[in-house]
Amino acid sequence: MNNNPIPLCVDLDGTLLNSDLLLEAALAQLKQAPLSVWQWPRWLAAGKARLKAEIADRVQLDIETLPYHLELLAFLREQKAQGRCLVLVTASHRRFADRVAEQLDLFDRVLATDSEHNLAGRRKAETLVELYGERGFDYAGNATVDLAVWRHARRALVVNAAPALMARASAVCEVERIFARPASPWRQWLRALRLYQWLKNVLIFMPLAAGHALNQPDKLLLGILAFLSFGLCASSAYLLNDLLDLSADRRHPRKRSRPFAAGQLPIAHGIAAVPLLLGMAFGLSLWVDSPYFSVILAGYYVFTLAYSLRLKRVLMLDTIVLAGLYTLRIMAGAAAVSILPSFWLLAFSMFLFLSLALVKRYSELWSLREQGELRASGRGYHVDDLNLLQNLGGAAGYLAVLVLALYVNSEASRALYEHPTVIWLLCPVLLYWISRVWLIAHRGEMHDDPIIFTLTDRHSRLMLLVCVLIVLCALPK
Repeated sequence: MNNNPIPLCVDLDGTLLNSDLLLEAALAQLKQAPLSVWQWPRWLAAGKARLKAEIADRVQLDIETLPYHLELLAFLREQKAQGRCLVLVTASHRRFADRVAEQLDLFDRVLATDSEHNLAGRRKAETLVELYGERGFDYAGNATVDLAVWRHARRALVVNAAPALMARASAVCEVERIFARPASPWRQWLRALRLYQWLKNVLIFMPLAAGHALNQPDKLLLGILAFLSFGLCASSAYLLNDLLDLSADRRHPRKRSRPFAAGQLPIAHGIAAVPLLLGMAFGLSLWVDSPYFSVILAGYYVFTLAYSLRLKRVLMLDTIVLAGLYTLRIMAGAAAVSILPSFWLLAFSMFLFLSLALVKRYSELWSLREQGELRASGRGYHVDDLNLLQNLGGAAGYLAVLVLALYVNSEASRALYEHPTVIWLLCPVLLYWISRVWLIAHRGEMHDDPIIFTLTDRHSRLMLLVCVLIVLCALPK
């Protein structure tokens, strides 16, 4: 029985949906055709409706996995069960709005942007007044632009809004219900920035350690500045990667909880944070006072961007790039403190990090196999590739140990160590550690990021301590 004849009109972006379909579609187009971004100003010059239509014609969004506002969605289902008329009214393009309505099976009518008219703000208000009359509808919205609609609505439902907007809404319309925004987003920002991933930048200090220069305060300070600069640059890259991988992340068992994929942070804020963090990184790099460091930092970001846009979908090349990005950190550390990177160090790191990159891919495929999936979304891998990846990864790890063994018998090691033969003990320790990492991955117990696993695993930390003691026993000159 219909106890409330007044239709409830519901906004989509930021209200029913904890995301923005225009931004999601633009990011999806940027990922699949990066050069298309140069067409956006031309489309926008013809009107926002034209821009939305052109992007919608070129992009397929994964509607099934979109992050909805669950509390509002439950309320709408209750209203629908009571027989109330529900109208989806959105500035998103009709192509997306119709698919959302079909997916939810809730709305009696869909009003959306078409190729001629952008259904937002005043135009949305005029459309609703024309259909239902002045004060003849209730409206659920979330943004300042929705004030133009609330001025003509009977009642307002305010969703995900700041206190200031709630007050402004109550000044023009009776507020029936408030669906509060999530408390303090700072924790979500810390997750999005992945500060724990900054641990990888400890590699910047490897040239200092290998060159026995950690006790030089001036060089150590340069290393710390380089560490912070790389951290900000990496966080910018992580944000960009998450924004470009929204659909794939939402279908991943763990990545779907990432703040942007889960709708816990606004996509617009993430887009703004990417260049801000990058600018801070390069600003800090100027304090390092090494043009080579800034060049390597730029190269790191370019390769990271290429990885996010294209290379991560190229079979096997993605793991080579990942290994190279780790090695670039070592090269950056060497450039920051003006120490020529050792051939042995670079060769060792390349093979070792290739092994760990293959562990990462192996673990992701293993998880997908357990879910009954046949291939990784957005990747070139099939679950049938597991055995091959394991063989290649183990071989790469053992080659890293071979490089270390050859280094022990080189002139370079004899120039730095009093007893270089003691370093031979590193070889069995690393053989044990690499074998154990792959055994854990084979059992499906590996975190999908083996670097973080290494730094948090008790056995790995013990092996690291043993390696440090072995080097100290070699008595560097």
